[in-house]
Amino acid sequence: MDESSVLADFRTKFRVEELLVAKNTAWSWSLRPAQATLGCGILSLNRHVARFSEVTAAEMAQLAELLPGLEMALRSAFGYQAINYLMLMMVDHHVHFHVIPRYEGSRQFAGLEWFDHGWPAFPAMAEEQHSNHESILAQIREALKSASPT
Repeated sequence: MDESSVLADFRTKFRVEELLVAKNTAWSWSLRPAQATLGCGILSLNRHVARFSEVTAAEMAQLAELLPGLEMALRSAFGYQAINYLMLMMVDHHVHFHVIPRYEGSRQFAGLEWFDHGWPAFPAMAEEQHSNHESILAQIREALKSASPT
């Protein structure tokens, strides 16, 4: 499979354009379609790279520029206790992080109760909370965009 197909498939699978919260030239931050915890997302490189060692210094600098706003938005919108950045890449061979805000106790959002089923250990990535409420993703995205400093 060529590089453009890998990137296109990745972006389609994770609905990057539809669930986009913020981006710069190098990186996109979008919601993760399966919400393991409230506000979890995908932070992905905007060009296809299969190994983290291939990310350029300029792209790393842009990652550093995006992270403070991402964390500020998640803290402001949902008040996480910790945040995990997981680069797993076992299934999707494209540089990306799963951004998992972590919560001690439950959270209320959009009239629903949200849990961090893995707290205080490894996040329960297989959890998919409120997946039958498609409009919830749009509400989470809007809450984060409203809380973003840019």
